[in-house]
Amino acid sequence: MSEDSREAAGDRDVPMRKRRRFPGISSRTYEHPADRSALVALRRLSGFDTVFKALSGLLPERSLRLLFLSDSVRVSEAQFAHLHGILRDACYILDLQKIPVMYVAQDPRPNAMCVGLDEPLIVVTTGLVELLDEEEMRAVVGHEVGHALSGHSVYRTILLFLTDLALKVAWIPLGNVAIMAIVTALREWFRKSELSADRAGLLVGQDLRASMRGLMKIAGGNHLHEMNVDAFLEQAEEYESSGDLRDSVLKIMNVLPRSHPFATVRAAELKKWAESRDYQRIMDGHYPRRDEDKDASVRDSFRESAAHYADTVRGSKDPLMKLVGDITGGAGDLGGKLRDRFTGGGGPGTKPGDGTAPGDSNAAGDGNTPGDTDGPGSGGPAAGTE
Repeated sequence: MSEDSREAAGDRDVPMRKRRRFPGISSRTYEHPADRSALVALRRLSGFDTVFKALSGLLPERSLRLLFLSDSVRVSEAQFAHLHGILRDACYILDLQKIPVMYVAQDPRPNAMCVGLDEPLIVVTTGLVELLDEEEMRAVVGHEVGHALSGHSVYRTILLFLTDLALKVAWIPLGNVAIMAIVTALREWFRKSELSADRAGLLVGQDLRASMRGLMKIAGGNHLHEMNVDAFLEQAEEYESSGDLRDSVLKIMNVLPRSHPFATVRAAELKKWAESRDYQRIMDGHYPRRDEDKDASVRDSFRESAAHYADTVRGSKDPLMKLVGDITGGAGDLGGKLRDRFTGGGGPGTKPGDGTAPGDSNAAGDGNTPGDTDGPGSGGPAAGTE
């Protein structure tokens, strides 16, 4: 049956309004380069799926499923029917054949997640359902369906397990250090996977302003009349470019324990992608198909990831990234650059980037420091979409 015929017949899998559908779309289409390179490599490992299925007996997946079945509300045609329609809509657009089970859990904190090894399971909290309107929720559900299509739920489940294990072995000398090293690496990958899922949410909702509003509400609550998307994006610009090297280090320290990038950063990244040629090509129907995934080149994926990070360093306004760019570009007088960027400037009479006063090669700067500007963050494990 054609799509037009299905719509005429009232097929409930058809989107609630006319949206572009992506038959056979591969998750590589929307995955962030760092996320994609890791996933392509893992998918090419022989026996990878077998190993993780063997691990499933050690992971709390069955316990989680029983917990949500017994203490949450399962989304269906009879319960939270509007969410059920949005979920079927998202799966139809991304051509996900098997619709994941979805639950609404009582929790005032706005959150959503997708977990599970064998079958993805989506959970949204009552705080999120009450916070977002229909189009904003469509982007969130699309975000979680994107996780399911990419297979992120497998790694998310393992991350939950390892985080819990790290707490249990904290008393063992060096035991916690080893586990936390793995957890830290997984979190860095998972933060990139969130950017991928945000893109999937946009492909499902096909409404950039709704995606922006959702992220803004996760950061500032249900006060939309008091907030402005453009001003919110200006925060991301200020967070990216303000401060000195000390602020750059603080940004790294702030994000390390988080599973999500900050909400303003996610909004800016999504807007940049939505304005890219890649996004327009997808909307025009030109994208990788999942039946080609097995032929995807690990080397090409890593090359794209490396190129992305190189472009990020070159284009970043963050002081630390600028310094990295200077170093890799062979800039001279690194000692002066380091001191100036840590102190906010040289002494009286010095030139920007010159760590010496005129006529005195040993003179130090006076340490004039611009005010710290720490960008607020939100949308972490307790307030965000996973």
